[in-house]
Amino acid sequence: MGKGGQNIGKLETNSPRNSPRFFTNPNIFPAWSKDVYECENHFQVTQKSGVRSADVERRRKIHGFNELDKHDGPSIWKLILEQFEDTLVRILLAAAVISFVLAWYDGETDDGKKELNAFVEPFVIFLILIVNAIVGVWQENNAEKALEALKEIQSEHATVIRDGKKITNLSAKELVPGDIVELKVGDKVPADMRVLELISSTLRVEQGSLTGESEAVNKTTKAVAEDSDIQGKKCMVFAGTTVVNGSCVCLVTQTGMETEIGRVHTQIHVASQMEEETPLKKKLNEFGEMLTKIIGLICVLVWLINVKYFFTVEYYESGCPRNFKFSFEKCTYYFEIAVALAVAAIPEGLPAVITTCLALGTRKMAQKNALVRKLPSVETLGCTTVICSDKTGTLTTNQMAVGKLVAMGQAGEELRSFKVDGTSYSPYDGEIHNWPSEEMDANLQIIAKIAAVCNDASVAESEHRFVASGMPTEAALKVLVEKMGFPEGLLPDGSSCGDVDLLCCCQRWNEYEHRIATLEFDRDRKSMGVIVNSPTGKNSLLVKGAVENVLERSAKMQLQDGSVIPLDDKSKKLILDALHEMSSSALRCLGFAYKDELPEFETYDGSEEHPAHELLLKPSNYSSIESQLIFVGLVGLRDPPRREVYQAIQDCRAAGIRVMVITGDNKNTAEAICREIGVFGAEEDISSRSLTGKEFMELEDQIAHLRQSGGLLFSRAEPRHKQEIVALLKEEGEVVAMTGDGVNDAPALKLADIGVAMGIAGTEVAKEASDMVLADDNFSTIVAAVSEGRSIYNNMKAFIRYMISSNIGEVASIFLTAALGIPEGLIPVQLLWVNLVTDGPPATALGFNPPDKDIMKKPPRRRGDSLITAWILFRYLVTGIYVGIATVGVFVIWYTHESFLGINLTGDGHTLVTYSQLTNWDQCSSWENFSVSPFTAGARVLSFENNACDYFQGGKVKATTLSLSVLVAIEMFNSLNALSEDGSLLIMPPWANPWLLLAMSFSFSLHFLVLYVPFLSRVFGIVPLSFKEWLLVFAVAFPVILIDEILKFMGRFANKHPTSSRSKSKLKGE
Repeated sequence: MGKGGQNIGKLETNSPRNSPRFFTNPNIFPAWSKDVYECENHFQVTQKSGVRSADVERRRKIHGFNELDKHDGPSIWKLILEQFEDTLVRILLAAAVISFVLAWYDGETDDGKKELNAFVEPFVIFLILIVNAIVGVWQENNAEKALEALKEIQSEHATVIRDGKKITNLSAKELVPGDIVELKVGDKVPADMRVLELISSTLRVEQGSLTGESEAVNKTTKAVAEDSDIQGKKCMVFAGTTVVNGSCVCLVTQTGMETEIGRVHTQIHVASQMEEETPLKKKLNEFGEMLTKIIGLICVLVWLINVKYFFTVEYYESGCPRNFKFSFEKCTYYFEIAVALAVAAIPEGLPAVITTCLALGTRKMAQKNALVRKLPSVETLGCTTVICSDKTGTLTTNQMAVGKLVAMGQAGEELRSFKVDGTSYSPYDGEIHNWPSEEMDANLQIIAKIAAVCNDASVAESEHRFVASGMPTEAALKVLVEKMGFPEGLLPDGSSCGDVDLLCCCQRWNEYEHRIATLEFDRDRKSMGVIVNSPTGKNSLLVKGAVENVLERSAKMQLQDGSVIPLDDKSKKLILDALHEMSSSALRCLGFAYKDELPEFETYDGSEEHPAHELLLKPSNYSSIESQLIFVGLVGLRDPPRREVYQAIQDCRAAGIRVMVITGDNKNTAEAICREIGVFGAEEDISSRSLTGKEFMELEDQIAHLRQSGGLLFSRAEPRHKQEIVALLKEEGEVVAMTGDGVNDAPALKLADIGVAMGIAGTEVAKEASDMVLADDNFSTIVAAVSEGRSIYNNMKAFIRYMISSNIGEVASIFLTAALGIPEGLIPVQLLWVNLVTDGPPATALGFNPPDKDIMKKPPRRRGDSLITAWILFRYLVTGIYVGIATVGVFVIWYTHESFLGINLTGDGHTLVTYSQLTNWDQCSSWENFSVSPFTAGARVLSFENNACDYFQGGKVKATTLSLSVLVAIEMFNSLNALSEDGSLLIMPPWANPWLLLAMSFSFSLHFLVLYVPFLSRVFGIVPLSFKEWLLVFAVAFPVILIDEILKFMGRFANKHPTSSRSKSKLKGE
């Protein structure tokens, strides 16, 4: 295992102000700042001989194998135990255990057998806990997948020189520092290495996934400054990157965990250890802790109120007590009431409903191209306060496009400028403004010819997208040629450039000008040339490259009509001014030139036997061949911003969300894009808002910089810079969403509250480290997801509000039962049924509430915002107290009243008792001449001839059924109250959410099922009700709507009143 990187990336607990918390190893030899000889000397090797075989094992003992560490995740048992750290889960577990013990103790039938009905309640609670634990373990078990995906991008084999001999296909794992490695086109770099020699004229490496750069990077053998950032280390190649052009010989400097990718691995691991709970989970845990205290307090009160029933005292005639008796049966009975109270207080169905709501949210987001990998992130999105976005591929299309074409005018002092639309590789995307309606002039024709023929790229359509192969800049030039069209005068008779072929015009130019030789691009002359043979039989040279270099080797210029004049200083200055203007707008510019006079190649036909062929074999000759050129024009290219991003940035601003752009690209390009998409104003001074990653790390007060309102830009950012920014923002209480697509983004994606990876351009490492993947790589999709997240959170508040108010009602019911001393009206299994099954469908349906129209015009909620405000809690209590009064009241009414609200209740023939008798029912055995008539309960007739006192236990089945039915009906009506936090049902009527009406119908159907199916009614201890009894149920339940409407009106009035007061005082001040 790699040893050298074991301290890399550790989180500093007391880091000094200027020290990054995710630091690098100071003992690493800075090979990038040393020349080739110094590097060979340090590692005690030479390029020709490499490492001696006898020395390999010694080096491996010091540095370990060239592989990434495997971090063992927590054991399965530890993961299971972690699932029971939640406060609500612990309360449920305690309730289940106590309920099981009581069922075992009391649940025996007359013949001594255990009654299964008694075990329904603990069984259901245990089942909930098991399912919750399974889901939690499954989610936790996926946490280390990002580290596994990181290993997939490592090279498997390498070509190495040891003992002066070349070893092909050596396992990359076997490499040690000092090894000499050969790289060629297509190779994946196996370790961090110093470039010793370029075998080809140029070497390009695609390292964007590690550094964030939008294009392949040219590598060199020249040393750079020791404090260079990762993008500036031009003489280094890094593990996991790919050679796209050229070949070279390199010296291995770091292996395993000491490589840049090893640091990313460590940073991902560190970030995964720092993962925090989502804002909602924190609030629910706080609520659980508060609930624990409330339950404990109420349980103690219930016992204190009823402690008198635990003891019986006999007195002497003198009044002195003489015999104390403790009733274990009464003690157990009130202990069962306490358990019932705990079951009533806990919203057992809440975890399931939250999961269901989040799952429904993921489906909605998937329809908007946001694929959610972790359910809690749906809710977290809703409170996002800062979006840290990568630039390339997220804010931009990651497809190069020509934005401007500059051609020569009618005279040397004139230039023509054409704006080119389009943001993709589609030839049909956009047009060229002010394009001549007539035939293309000679100057534009030669520009089109050079762009089409001096070009090795191609564009194809794949799955409704246009994909480039080859260099992105060259692909963009071919798209430009298609937009320019092909001169009709040059077309063969009867042919046309139709829509059949995607690059028809480019093909026509390549058929018209036959390419016979290529002068490859190199870093010194910064240009590429091709020798072509035209239909006239004459050979010519077509050149494209960096404008300054092409201009320097040009002696003439072509005008609009095709005439050629000398290129004087005035014309050259005019072209350079145009170049400066385009470069200031972050356009990458390419110049075009040609040459008709080629004495050495006049008869060259591509044959190796031709004398001129020798000149093409030496790249050092290319500069002289590309001399005395005729300059014809230039183009400006860029990775253009997505069309919809500007509006998305405006939406973020309206929603109170700050956007920070963190990119590995260069500063000027990033600033220009940020101005264009609205992160910065067109003329805004951004000197204090735009920093490189290195400049930010050197700031005295980094927090003050991050606290600035509005947008910020960090360019040339390394992975550790991104992590530092995210960590500091989180310390400030911000909820951070971080986007990225590369390996370099993975640590910050893991650390952020919401890691958002790109689905198209994103690496597997980034996707595995993320919470959400964008199927379309589009920034505006994040904004849509935030809107959806806010809507989901509001809906979750609605059903939490509904479920908790219902639970408070159940607690009030049990407390009143105990306080009044009447028989137990609701048993735990009935409360469990209501909490899990009956309440579940309406609570879930509240997740379908339509979003508020101004949802993205409100500021995001903060981490510290309370889930339940004091006013909402007061409403819960008022509603809950009414639920308690209603459920206990209907129980009392059935026993004591002949009729209520004009509804006759004696049709079943039951015996009425006084309120005093009901509250002292436990003394029934001492009552004289107390008798009870038989009465009808569903299909049964209950008789109490042998034990009249059983009327308050076995005979309470009808009263219990009424209490349960009132509770169900009230909770159905209460779900209508939860449609809006403060809005009246007159403003948001029930049919605004038809799913809720359907859910209410389903819940009532379930209740009817347990009432009217004999087996189920026996399990739940209830009986069918008559029509009049149902009238009583609805008459008692309906007022809960009126009560909450009054409370909502008071809430709306209270919210408006302070505003009106402030406006009045403001008017007075004016």
